[in-house]
Amino acid sequence: MSRSEGFSDLVDRRTALKTLGGFAVALAVLGLIAYGIGLEKIQRELARADPRWLAVGCLSTAVGLVAWAKAWQVVLRVVGYRVPFRKLVVTYYAATFANYVTPLGQAGGEPFIAYVLSRDTEASYEDSLASVVTADLLNLLPFFTFAALGTVVLVLRTTLSDQIRGVAGVLVAFAVGAPVVAVLGWRSRKRVGNVVLRVVAPVAERTRFVSFESVRERMHDLNTAFERITADTQALAHALGYSYVGWLFFALPLYFAVRAIGESISLFLVFFIVPASTLAGLTPSPGGLAGVEAALAGLLGTLGGFTFATGLSIAIVYRLASYVFAILIGGVAALYVVSRS
Repeated sequence: MSRSEGFSDLVDRRTALKTLGGFAVALAVLGLIAYGIGLEKIQRELARADPRWLAVGCLSTAVGLVAWAKAWQVVLRVVGYRVPFRKLVVTYYAATFANYVTPLGQAGGEPFIAYVLSRDTEASYEDSLASVVTADLLNLLPFFTFAALGTVVLVLRTTLSDQIRGVAGVLVAFAVGAPVVAVLGWRSRKRVGNVVLRVVAPVAERTRFVSFESVRERMHDLNTAFERITADTQALAHALGYSYVGWLFFALPLYFAVRAIGESISLFLVFFIVPASTLAGLTPSPGGLAGVEAALAGLLGTLGGFTFATGLSIAIVYRLASYVFAILIGGVAALYVVSRS
């Protein structure tokens, strides 16, 4: 099987129909939200948007994705794969496209991304998955750092409502819980592996599609890859630096979207709103469509003092610069990945 065939196999007709259905429902919900706020008000706000700031936001998104791809490359080198950066950037954009158009892709797209990486490079699936999971875990640290910075400034400068306190509490819980779960999972990896094998064993006895020995071998290879990655702390620190750069440029398009509408906003507020709105990306729609926009409009209205019409307009411009732009260039990259073998 060629690499392009492997990639195409995942994008079958049923998956495509589900994805299109997810977009249709999410856009309908977003339309209802806009209708409830006032279509004419939103149209007036969007009509005065400065396209130059939108272009800057798109450029910021591109830089952020490139930085995350660089972090990916650093981690891959630890497991013994030196992929040319130009090639890896295209693969990363293609994987981002797949993640962004898949419902709940942001909540669990690592196996898919690892598959794309293994088909498009010489890396094994186990090494690909270990590198992808490690890079995602590294990206969590700047996510919570920016969120914590924004939260501290908000607490010092303003009186938070109960709703915003709840959002801040969730971010703090994630900031504390995610590292704890990661550490406990790593220390208990052998127990976790044994539990998985006990679950797989009866399934393997009843079907020819699952082999107990192959699953055990893959888990051993995956564990070996993780051990090699965690042993190189210098490389992890290097990758973490790129993760911070990526998150900074991922957050900045919201600041540029506000400027595009002719308004102003504190960067510290942006550092809180972007991670908080990202939690809405866990909604069961492609890329959190509709959920993220609604969360952004609410947060911008509550914390930024904007009207809901202005808040939703800013959210739309921001998502054009970050989400839609990433899908467009990621889609081109995905077509290129499919075409090359």
